[in-house]
Amino acid sequence: MEFDFDKASKRPIIKKIIINIIIWSAEIAAVIASAYFIVNYALEKTTMLGDSMVITLNDQDKIIINKFSYRFSKPERYDVIVFKQTNKEHSYYNIKRIIGLPGETVQILDGKIYIGGEVLTEPIVADSMNNSGLAAEEIQLDKNEYFVLGDNRNNSEDSRFANIGNILFDDIIGKAWIRSNDFDFVNNLNKKKEKN
Repeated sequence: MEFDFDKASKRPIIKKIIINIIIWSAEIAAVIASAYFIVNYALEKTTMLGDSMVITLNDQDKIIINKFSYRFSKPERYDVIVFKQTNKEHSYYNIKRIIGLPGETVQILDGKIYIGGEVLTEPIVADSMNNSGLAAEEIQLDKNEYFVLGDNRNNSEDSRFANIGNILFDDIIGKAWIRSNDFDFVNNLNKKKEKN
């Protein structure tokens, strides 16, 4: 019986090609899975519509949403959030700042915000409000509700008005994370300067 040297010398090459194809396929699958995870669970891009968040955000600012931020922690007061309300007529994203947290009472009197009967001292620059809207009367937030306001307080549709109202946790898409036009973290924008 004769030994086929040509066939024997091709086996390592074929084995190497098969291993490379398997590795290459695994890398492609990992990239596709990572892209799916990032788009659906981690990051998303949106555009600020309108002037309700001026001076923090301007109309047409490009925003990167951190959708992963509230998977392991709850939204905090002053977070700028992106939300889309279920069962509402509009289908666009809203961007507002959290003022009232679940279980708290919120009221706006003489342009000032009261949380639990105490005046809220905000770390951002915002005008005194001319219209208290629904918050002229004390609002009790449920365990999964948030009260939000635009930073441009006299030109914002927010929780003071019935067409927005209180925001449910399930309606929050994520935290407005980065303004990508000039790359800055949204939570660093519009902070009051500390006096020395």
